[in-house]
Amino acid sequence: MHIPDGYLSPASCAVMYAAATPFWYRASQKVKWVLTAKMVPLIALFAAFSFVIMMFNVPLPGGTTGHAVGSTLVAIILGPWAAVIAISVALAIQALCFGDGGILAFGANCFNMAVVMPFVGYYIYRWISGRSELASLRRPIGAAIAGYVALSIAALFTAVEFGLQPYLFKAADGTPLYAPYGLSVAIPAMMGPHLLVASVVEALVTGSVIAYLQRVNQPLLMLTTELPAEARERAVASPRTRILWIGLAILITLAPLGLLAPGTAWGEWGGEELRELGLGFIPQGLERLGGIWPAPIPDYEVPGLNANLGYILSAVVGIVLVSLVTWLVSRMVVRQPTEI
Repeated sequence: MHIPDGYLSPASCAVMYAAATPFWYRASQKVKWVLTAKMVPLIALFAAFSFVIMMFNVPLPGGTTGHAVGSTLVAIILGPWAAVIAISVALAIQALCFGDGGILAFGANCFNMAVVMPFVGYYIYRWISGRSELASLRRPIGAAIAGYVALSIAALFTAVEFGLQPYLFKAADGTPLYAPYGLSVAIPAMMGPHLLVASVVEALVTGSVIAYLQRVNQPLLMLTTELPAEARERAVASPRTRILWIGLAILITLAPLGLLAPGTAWGEWGGEELRELGLGFIPQGLERLGGIWPAPIPDYEVPGLNANLGYILSAVVGIVLVSLVTWLVSRMVVRQPTEI
């Protein structure tokens, strides 16, 4: 669901940066009143989780691939504003280090997956779970439904952004300059596979983690409520919370499973792939902007290593970078102990 560089015009990219920027700013203000300094590692943990879960590609109908994002889960645990920060950092590391998503299109990817998705998912979850008990079945069910709807809506936003390009930006001969497929193609191509598979995976991941936390650490489900700060910090410091880091390590070792899905995500093709798909031309803007950023580890492939080991190493490098950057950013915006 990432938008690569070259698929959106520079003007469209600027608009999407402008749309995302107020949320980044507001998130930096809101988080300091919701989370404390001792909760920073938890933000880093869930940012790293989102990074890894996006490496698990699943085959979609039509020969393309997709993945879960984890935005709704982060929003449920830490609140939507913390999710804006965590998911944005994960997307930034993907784009800068691995060429997954674009630098110019970073604002669009963040708006779709780090803004739209966590807010939609969070409020659907709150609406369904209501004032139910922490052990209530409504919570994992609500989380699953929220994850499903949120990813589907984020996919719709992505499809619209793709699909508008051919109508707005054309070459002198009438061919599209950027994304070549209009709304009549982009929306069905994105929505069908997501509604049938990718959003289901998102629902299963989100609902399963919430069900697990119900059994082992219920206070983590109350971090964004009026739970006293000391109780929230005890929940974060609990040995049971550390099990989540073990789960993250297990995901790293399983990351090569993401290589089993054949094909490429819809809308993330290179110029030659588009030609092979029968397009007949390479959009001029895509050809000009597609390789604007030379990622140091493109496509999670490490020279000299086989694909599986390279994918695992990429996951480790990505998690270290995501955790470090998230920790640094979060330390700057959350409340320090002297302010409590």
